Amino acid sequence: MAPVTSLSDAVQQHLASAITAALPEATADPLLRRSDRADFQANGILALAKKAKANPRELATQVVSQVVAGDVIRDIEVSGPGFLNITISDKAITENLAARYADTERLGVPFAEHPGTTVIDYAQPNVAKEMHVGHLRSAVIGDAVVQILEFTGESVVRRHHIGDWGTQFGMLIQYLDEHPHELDHKAAEVTGEEAMSNLDRLYKAARKLFDADEEFKTRARRRVVDLQAGEPQTLAIWQKFVDESKIYFFSVFEKLDMEVRDPDIVGESGYNDMLAETCRLLEESGVAVRSEGALCVFFEDIKGPDGKPVPLIVQKSDGGYGYAATDLSAIRDRVFNLKAHTILYVVDARQALHFRMVFETARRAGWLNDGVTAQQLAFGTVLGKDGKPFKTREGETVKLQDLLDEAVDRATTVVREKAEKVGLSEQEIEENGRYVGIGAVKYADLSTSAVRDYKFDLDQMVSLNGDTSVYLQYAYARIQSILRKAGEARPAAHPELELAPAERALGLHLDRFAETVLEVASAYEPHKLAAYLYQLATLLTTFYDQCQVLSADNAPEVVENRLFLVDLTARTLHKGMALLGIRTPERL
Repeated sequence: MAPVTSLSDAVQQHLASAITAALPEATADPLLRRSDRADFQANGILALAKKAKANPRELATQVVSQVVAGDVIRDIEVSGPGFLNITISDKAITENLAARYADTERLGVPFAEHPGTTVIDYAQPNVAKEMHVGHLRSAVIGDAVVQILEFTGESVVRRHHIGDWGTQFGMLIQYLDEHPHELDHKAAEVTGEEAMSNLDRLYKAARKLFDADEEFKTRARRRVVDLQAGEPQTLAIWQKFVDESKIYFFSVFEKLDMEVRDPDIVGESGYNDMLAETCRLLEESGVAVRSEGALCVFFEDIKGPDGKPVPLIVQKSDGGYGYAATDLSAIRDRVFNLKAHTILYVVDARQALHFRMVFETARRAGWLNDGVTAQQLAFGTVLGKDGKPFKTREGETVKLQDLLDEAVDRATTVVREKAEKVGLSEQEIEENGRYVGIGAVKYADLSTSAVRDYKFDLDQMVSLNGDTSVYLQYAYARIQSILRKAGEARPAAHPELELAPAERALGLHLDRFAETVLEVASAYEPHKLAAYLYQLATLLTTFYDQCQVLSADNAPEVVENRLFLVDLTARTLHKGMALLGIRTPERL
């Protein structure tokens, strides 16, 4: 379908034409914005009048005289020192929404003007370690950004940079080599929980032996050298840990209702073959220099907490490679092999200094330039109700799987309380409990600006009131209930009808969906989409209170038009929530 012109764009075009007619030499920019005094307000006349040395109110009056009122603009008036207050016609609102309604797949959202290729690095768990609450934000924020970018036409390459390499594997590999049946499944499938239990048991046993037996410790350290050298048997044992961990990873991501594909998992080990060349290129170009045996990049303007310059150590004095070498090699791969225009890293804000140095090093080396950018989508910390980092009562980090299970349990209780009234089966109660619980966790994260910390409060998250995903899901389900009760009446737009104030407010907000999605995609800010959806659900509640949909007192065309409004609202809620990775059950 052809793109749907938003009401703001239509008004912008009308005003630009009127400004040009009134002041031909001016560069027409009405500076249009939403307003609580009218549907829109234009503030650009003041700047134009100042430049033309004209009286702003007189110029505004001239512009108004040139505006073609009718199909789009119902009323326009001069306010204050030269503002323009614009009211849209009811017909324009309904016709605009009808065009969006007809576009069932995209609801009138155009594709981005200049799509490219974005590589996004998110959801980065560690092999042989349990995922905890700290892994939640990277996964949830990254998945939402992926959905939004793909919807706007961007070519997205997902990368999950798992921690699958390092000295810690020497101990594990040596132990498994000496106890070869510890990870044998005997052809039976294991659950993610069982896989993590196997890894945890093996890790504790290996650690106990490592701490108690000096000879085992020596053998384990030798195994690290074998791993880094690519010795086949050592790599084969290492792969068992990776495979067992993936069973667990996939189970957690499935519980989070996220798609994580095996080919997209390229961990630290995936760049091993590039590390030496990365160091050589940096040293030969002079970007990195040797300092006390280590290969370092120095920055005059990057200092640590003590105020002293902080170098980026690419290669240690003993010849080992650090995270910087891996991250720089990953940039080379993403730029030259994956042809990325943009590289996004959804990583904890505490890593900001590291990534600032890595990006600057890549720029100096010429791997990042005007055509390729890298950006960290930094996120804050998950806090408990007490405002401190979220911990268990024993002071341990909260396990992600336990947290998700508790969210689903709480949500299922909420769903069950209303199940009899709605007529839900036990299967529907359990399914909706999952959708509501996981949706609650995701929405609480996504409705907060990523850079801010947020409090993890399950009681609030599964509340039917306030800014929660449950409130939005119930709004959607309520609309579906109305549509089921409509009988033979069907949604249909009637542009000839006069709209009530609540209908106008709902319609004008529905028109903003496209611009909101594009704005969110360009700035990588899912919280703005969450805010839009919450306001949509709030306006829907006001509409319910003031405008009965299926009333026998309504004329048939009024019923049809209101069904059309609520159906488009439901479609917008459904699409917007899907872009955030949240399900909208048909019945709740």
